[in-house]
Amino acid sequence: MLPDGSKYSSFTVQNNLGGAQSLSMRVVAALTEQGLSSVVLGLEATSVYGDNLVCFLREDGALGRFNKKIHVLNPKQVKKFKDAYPDLPKNDAVDAFVIADNLRFGRISAAIYMDDYRYKALQTLTRARFFAVQSLVREKQRFMNYLFMKCSGLAQEKTFSNNYGAAALAVLEEFDSPDDLANIDLDALTAFIAEKGKYRSPNPEAIAKAIQAAAKGSYRLPKTVNDSVNQVLSISISSMRAMQAQLKTLNKEIERQFENIPNTLTSIPGIGAVFSAGIIAEIGDINRFKNHAAIAKYARSCMVSTSVRPI
Repeated sequence: MLPDGSKYSSFTVQNNLGGAQSLSMRVVAALTEQGLSSVVLGLEATSVYGDNLVCFLREDGALGRFNKKIHVLNPKQVKKFKDAYPDLPKNDAVDAFVIADNLRFGRISAAIYMDDYRYKALQTLTRARFFAVQSLVREKQRFMNYLFMKCSGLAQEKTFSNNYGAAALAVLEEFDSPDDLANIDLDALTAFIAEKGKYRSPNPEAIAKAIQAAAKGSYRLPKTVNDSVNQVLSISISSMRAMQAQLKTLNKEIERQFENIPNTLTSIPGIGAVFSAGIIAEIGDINRFKNHAAIAKYARSCMVSTSVRPI
């Protein structure tokens, strides 16, 4: 689209390296033919499917000699802008026209962009961690369901301080049924819990007694069903351990990447490096916001003024 709003050309490219190169060549040719020195490029946010293109356009040498701005627009913003054109149909060519016209007007709120790759790198890690935590929570919920099936008393009573701790999981892996737990010698069970808990528990004997009491009051399953529950519990435990290991790896890398971005968020009590990294990764460079109200709007929050107006 030309600066006056008239259509220059419409074409389609594939979302791959060859398509991006073709797009760059077409844009450069148009700028050269029209004698223009500036170009505004925009695309609608589509999860990860536009990130590679944005990186290419930023790094492309052919476009490097022009003054370019790149915006990744929120689909809601594009839709609201399109509402001003009630007769337009819904297709890719029309949507591209609407985005171009939106960019031409220049009234664009803080857009998603990648002016500094440090923020994108951090965002990739923190979002991966967010989904890993969600997966772990779901797995723990499934685990508790199957724990109730295997030994309902352990699921109902606060026998362990942490049902997902090393000692608790070791007990579930070692003993196949409530009867096995109820009938084992108390001293042997106490020693087992102390060892698997790395001797950190102040009173393993009390835990052993509580386990046996819970086991005696638990439902008994038919052997075939009990065996299948044990199999599922074993898989669930392995999954939780793998996810916890992934989270440790992600936390370590997030903290390393976070060191490259100056900030003061960690000075707030209760907010550590990983949580701060998640906030900063989503906000990006704070200098792209004109004031604190713009940041609040971007975060869908609100700012309350603490100033007092004299009466």
